[in-house]
Amino acid sequence: MDTKSVLVFLLVGLVAGFLGSVIAGGGGGLIAYLVAGVLGSFVGGYLFSSLKIDLKIGNPIVTQIITSTVGAIVVIIVARIIT
Repeated sequence: MDTKSVLVFLLVGLVAGFLGSVIAGGGGGLIAYLVAGVLGSFVGGYLFSSLKIDLKIGNPIVTQIITSTVGAIVVIIVARIIT
């Protein structure tokens, strides 16, 4: 991965973590949003591929933000259950 790809990945993770925290009611700061979003990216990607969900949105960034946000919501809910 080049530098631009890593920055886009982190930005998508940050946005997804923020949206996931707003939807799931979680709090936190910049690092918490980033961690939730990056983990949510992997969780959401796994869930969507396992359930064979295809959003059919033309913009891949928007698709990744939605997928990561769903994953971030799952991560936040699981983190609440554990703690």
